[in-house]
Amino acid sequence: MSSSKKQPTDSSKDKPNQSPVSMADLARELGVSTTTISRALSDHFSIGPAMKQKVLKLAKKYNYQPNHMASALRKGKSKLLGVIVPYIEGRFFAKVVHGIETAATKAGYNVIICQSNEDVANERRNLESLLSAQVAGVMVSLSRTTHEFHHFDKLRDRGVPLVFFDRVIEGNNVNAVLLDDREGGYLATRHLLTQGCQRIAHLAGPQHLNIYRNRLQGYFDALREAGQPADERLVRYTDMTQAQSAEATRALLALESPPDAVFAAGDYSALGAMQEARRQGLCVPTDMAIAGFSNEAFTVVAEPTITTVDQHCEEMGQATVRLLLELIGVGSNAFIPRQLSLRPELLVRDSSLREVDETQPLATAAAQP
Repeated sequence: MSSSKKQPTDSSKDKPNQSPVSMADLARELGVSTTTISRALSDHFSIGPAMKQKVLKLAKKYNYQPNHMASALRKGKSKLLGVIVPYIEGRFFAKVVHGIETAATKAGYNVIICQSNEDVANERRNLESLLSAQVAGVMVSLSRTTHEFHHFDKLRDRGVPLVFFDRVIEGNNVNAVLLDDREGGYLATRHLLTQGCQRIAHLAGPQHLNIYRNRLQGYFDALREAGQPADERLVRYTDMTQAQSAEATRALLALESPPDAVFAAGDYSALGAMQEARRQGLCVPTDMAIAGFSNEAFTVVAEPTITTVDQHCEEMGQATVRLLLELIGVGSNAFIPRQLSLRPELLVRDSSLREVDETQPLATAAAQP
């Protein structure tokens, strides 16, 4: 054996700063190839019982820990999946990530989680980090500031499968899992109409993101069905923060004919609207009914509790992993792009409930005074 490299000794176990013993170290001590060590550790038929016993004894002696990631990368079969989310706080993305991890673990994969913090520059850096880690596939929900998508071309160029979820690139040439946000917007607005609301405002999000654009369309769909003309003065575009939504609500309540209801495209927006209504001495829902979107945890402890649309977060995460694993299994070049759509669920709570007859026709309940 060469004297240029320090060999493992029994005393190495007592030195916490000692470098981990490698497969090459074991091979040198036994005077065999690393292939022999590898095959012995994996109980390969080509290695005899005596050699296997020697290798296992030496591995135990030095507490050898195999590098599974390196082994997977050598075989071109990484068991890592990458996920990029805009943020992890709040219920929605935390639950989606939980669904992703559950499905990935069941399939024998580990997950690297990155946050863009709603910044496209961070999103690009996240992507580079995941490519450096040689993940087998990537799942992405776009940041609020993502307006162009060229950075995702690197995944395609390297043959790394990509699935978008929730906030997606729209088009027929991408794989995506999303909620039917248009249906969710329709359900929330229609519910407010059944409560006798006659001037329903909408706190909309950035329209370059599919989720907010589709929720706005659902709002218009419900008004059209009820025979109500859309009033653009009742639509306010915000960054979906609580503070900016409160400011938008203040402007709505200053109108000559203020709204008697608000459908907010997110629960934090709904909370901002409710706080502003209270600041102005209004009673929710009697003076102004409110509905949100996302079913954040605080909606069930707010006073009053907030009507919202549930997005089946964990189901979305699990469906995203299943779609990604299909791509990994067949190869992204041979896979016909698919878009899976989940159905939303309206959760009616106190912030929108008025004592009215819900059986009366919507057009009558929503008629202009």
